Amino acid sequence: MTATEVVTKTRRLTRHALPCVLMRAGTSKGLFIHREDLPARETDWAPHLVSALGSRGNDPRQIDGIGGGSSTTSKVAVVRRSQRPDADIDWTFVQVAVGKESIDLTGTCGNMTSGVAPFALQEGLVKPLQGQTKMDIRIYNTNTDRIVIETVALDGTGDYEEDGNFIIPGVNTPGSEVKCKFVNPVGSMTGQLFPSAGQQQQILRVQPGSLIPNEEPFDVRVTLIDSANPFVLIDTTSIQTTLLATIPSDSARNALVESIRRAGAVAMGLATDMETAGRTRGTPKAALVYPPSFTKDSDNPDIRVQAYSMGLPHPSLQLTGAVTVAVALSYPDTIVAALSTMGAMVNGVSPPTPEQSPPPEDRKKGLGPEREVLIEHSKGTINVDVTMEEHGGVASCAVSRTARRLFEGKVRYYVQEDDI
Repeated sequence: MTATEVVTKTRRLTRHALPCVLMRAGTSKGLFIHREDLPARETDWAPHLVSALGSRGNDPRQIDGIGGGSSTTSKVAVVRRSQRPDADIDWTFVQVAVGKESIDLTGTCGNMTSGVAPFALQEGLVKPLQGQTKMDIRIYNTNTDRIVIETVALDGTGDYEEDGNFIIPGVNTPGSEVKCKFVNPVGSMTGQLFPSAGQQQQILRVQPGSLIPNEEPFDVRVTLIDSANPFVLIDTTSIQTTLLATIPSDSARNALVESIRRAGAVAMGLATDMETAGRTRGTPKAALVYPPSFTKDSDNPDIRVQAYSMGLPHPSLQLTGAVTVAVALSYPDTIVAALSTMGAMVNGVSPPTPEQSPPPEDRKKGLGPEREVLIEHSKGTINVDVTMEEHGGVASCAVSRTARRLFEGKVRYYVQEDDI
């Protein structure tokens, strides 16, 4: 080779084998991985997880990986034993994009959270006492800097008891109840419950731009809230007659919600402009909020929602979405509280589920009223137990899920690496 010759780099594929467990956690499905089995730096995770799930080559079907071709089946939980004095387990949530070579570590996933305690037990990261039939496991989420306490059932050997009679909408088979208690969920990313100048609701001016080229700027009423995850909660009554009812296609409706989500991200301080907001699809999340529907059944919902995930309608409801909507219902000036009361008045039924006074032992701990919120979504309903602090604020929200181990082994995939 002479001095004038040019040395070019070629690309080659290197095969990897990553130990993992595939779990169904709540209404999501994803890989559960030990932290030690991934590169030391989080910035080096993307090519491994993108290829393992099948998003390499921007494939929306994820045909060359083990992802399911949807946002709810393209998720990863990275787990390790915690060194924190207030936690047993640390975990990091990773959303692997579908049809795009990228990952998102902003925010968290409540459904995947419900699989962390079962995984930790099955992998020996936590040890129950002899004879225990239930166990509380404290889990620290690195994405949001928050603690979730999971209560799980144990079998006769002290392992996680998967089998049970508890059923959640969106999963046709029963399992044992996994109760997820989100402790102090407020301000997961922004540090505030209502990050837009403390407003419980506001009118948002939306510039659709390239998302809906023929649509003029419009106003929509929203609640911008950060509890377990940042959310843009959209009052459908403020746009239903002018926009939702006239948009002809699902794709255009999805673009409408996405334009509102992006505007909300800017108003919450999570993005500097609409273009930047579009690069992070996972946070904030968005949900259309409707007055509740009522039947002769005594268990009438407090509110009805259609959540969105990565730009598409969520098939049920995120666990963090349920927590956020329940928290919003606990504040009287949010759109959720207003729509809940509106639905009750129209149908001539009782207003939202009343708060219950805490027992004396809870009052001593500084805990305030408790409320059980029933939220309707596309697959059914979900209950959230909300405990307020004595002098305002949210102490915790508890939601129940099921989880099951599907397979264990190694996922094999290829990563492109530079070579001379």
